[in-house]
Amino acid sequence: MNILVLSAGTRNKVVEYFKKALDGKGKVIATDCSDLAPAIYEADESIIVPRIDAEGYLDVILNICREKKIDGVFSLIDPELSMLAAQKEAFLAVGTTPIISSAEAVETCFDKFKMYQLLIENGYKTAKSYVDKEVFYADVEAGRVTYPVFVKPVKGSASINISKVFSHKEIDVLFELYDDLLIQQYMDGTEYGADVYIDMISGKVVSIFTKQKIKMRAGETDKSVSVKDEALFQLIERFVEQVGFRGIIDMDIFKIDGEYYISEVNPRFGGGYPHAYACGVNVPEQIIRNLEGKENPCTIGDYKEGIYMMKYNEIMIR
Repeated sequence: MNILVLSAGTRNKVVEYFKKALDGKGKVIATDCSDLAPAIYEADESIIVPRIDAEGYLDVILNICREKKIDGVFSLIDPELSMLAAQKEAFLAVGTTPIISSAEAVETCFDKFKMYQLLIENGYKTAKSYVDKEVFYADVEAGRVTYPVFVKPVKGSASINISKVFSHKEIDVLFELYDDLLIQQYMDGTEYGADVYIDMISGKVVSIFTKQKIKMRAGETDKSVSVKDEALFQLIERFVEQVGFRGIIDMDIFKIDGEYYISEVNPRFGGGYPHAYACGVNVPEQIIRNLEGKENPCTIGDYKEGIYMMKYNEIMIR
């Protein structure tokens, strides 16, 4: 059983977790375009590859899968997820299973307005969102939405180019400077994160870990505490199975006036996953079990509440 981790970067812990889960039954092989990506040195084997936008990148990865007899592959960065999902059949043809949701689900996650429309059409609460600033201005005039709001790229990640704005004039300036922007209602509530695993064989949600976010940094959870709420578990389970996600996903949710609002879905390991793992939610084991052709038992909420995660910096010397 060999696992390929693409664009490993600084996600050392995820590589460590897979090595521990395999426990000598196979290898973890990690790739990156830089030999200064610390996570590749945690793997059993590391391979330097071209940048993901280089011509022939897919062929390089497929060759690795073929030569190294890779059973399962996943990526840790957003730009690569679309390729994995879209090229699923090419990977299966060389004997490798991409650990990723369908191409349609992945693209919906990366288009914030499509996700907004999906949520609204299916009756889920979420922040009001606009791609037409004139429609937004009309709703401001009618009192349906108020400042401040967030302006962000329709397709973006890691909280890049997000602006909190307080006036009509600021929005006009941003829309003049940039294309494909989204105006999103500011959600003033308690923010939660959820690490969810959807069995790749049964299509059922088999584990959910939820945490209250205490502090964020560069779009990732910096400090958090584990929490449980059956109503939140049921909301996540219903939504995730309805959309048809597979494998690991990371969700952002707000609680406002006692009700949950779904904010975003990332179809990959979230930056805060080590919190879930430390509390006993072992997604690498679940992935390996699926790759062995076995369904996972349901363990939703099988962890302790009140466990805090606090990130800190570490260094690697080579």
